[in-house]
Amino acid sequence: LHVANRTAAKVPAFLAEAGPLAARATGHDGLAAMAAAMAAPRAIILMVDAGPAVDAAIDALLPHLAPGDILADCGNADFRDTRRRAAALGPRGIRFLGIGVSGGEEGARHGPAIMAGGDPSAWTALVPVMEAIAARFEGEPCAALLGPDGAGHFVKTVHNGIEYADMQLLAEAYGLMRHGQGRAPAAIAPVFARWNAGRLRSYLVEITAEVLSAADPATGLPVVDVILDSAGQKGTGRWTAVEALALGQSASTIEAAVGARSWSSEKAAREAGEAILGTRRTRVDLPEADLEGALLAGRIVAYAQGFRLLRAASDLHGWGTDLARVAETWRAGCIIRSALLADIAAAFRAGDLPEGQLILSPAFAADLRAGLPALRRTVAAAALAAHPVPALSAALAFADTMAQGRGTTDLIQAQRDFFGRHGFVRLDTGAAGQHGPWAG
Repeated sequence: LHVANRTAAKVPAFLAEAGPLAARATGHDGLAAMAAAMAAPRAIILMVDAGPAVDAAIDALLPHLAPGDILADCGNADFRDTRRRAAALGPRGIRFLGIGVSGGEEGARHGPAIMAGGDPSAWTALVPVMEAIAARFEGEPCAALLGPDGAGHFVKTVHNGIEYADMQLLAEAYGLMRHGQGRAPAAIAPVFARWNAGRLRSYLVEITAEVLSAADPATGLPVVDVILDSAGQKGTGRWTAVEALALGQSASTIEAAVGARSWSSEKAAREAGEAILGTRRTRVDLPEADLEGALLAGRIVAYAQGFRLLRAASDLHGWGTDLARVAETWRAGCIIRSALLADIAAAFRAGDLPEGQLILSPAFAADLRAGLPALRRTVAAAALAAHPVPALSAALAFADTMAQGRGTTDLIQAQRDFFGRHGFVRLDTGAAGQHGPWAG
């Protein structure tokens, strides 16, 4: 085992904390010295910030690498950068992997979910290491090669987009109980704990219950009450929204969550708006069962939209990504692990998805039919009481749209033809490129 860091002085401290591994590890002053000391074929894993730092590390290593060596970028890279790097390194004989890793601090200590893309022979060489460190679900490692070049990093990007949506949905349910019903965080925590024992069972619901039950040691107040209501983001949720639009899709629950985080950062503007616009939040009379049903329906839509993006990207780039394997890889270790993922994997394995839509598969169609009335009541009650629920609203709009055989885009097509002669398809004949009487 060889170790190097851009700041050489950090290497001894790292080795001092390596425990039993320290005796098997050799520290180096830099990447060049490390590569020179390694026997070919080398396998080098990069754990650096996404972007220019990855390119700088690759540039520093390249003069010291030989055909057959492996480079694996395990950071949160933009999949387009991963595709570019794979294309540049391949002709030089360097086998490149872009590996998405999810699990946060807990995953780093106890096993993350690992989503790889790139050279199959490189993955085969690293599988023993990757499976050894990966989380396990019922004994199966949550690590897989999901396609060539940027496939793994794209899957990780969508994972993070779903994570944004899931967290926003949970925050909206919390907000309706806290601000719409006047319930204290400690009284809301058991609700999430109960939900975590059922269909909503997941890591994020579990930690939400723990967060809401925690008190601040300095003040004795609930911890959430001493936290500024302005959320940060590292960009992967935004990448998901951007890529959705680039693919001609719309991951509306994810887009709503990204927007909500952006709005949250405008604290001063929101305070001014509270004074100027005069909107006052009022009580929300909703039973817990409605909130639970709404949250389940919203989560199903968020996952379904994420998998629609994965399918569209795989088709466009020719990745051949196994969507069932993606769901299986997410069942443990990662932030969005939940009880739904086993059913998602089973639905893809069975191939029982009318028109390729996860929400129309038997298991999830039944859940949505049961949950949509609760979601509708929740969104309506929130809107009437001036409580913003952008992700729940987006999920409802998507589900309602996908349940309408005929919508309103006929008018949009007519408008486009009126001002731009874009043409339309006639329903009665199926003929394309038709124009309305306004065209003269």
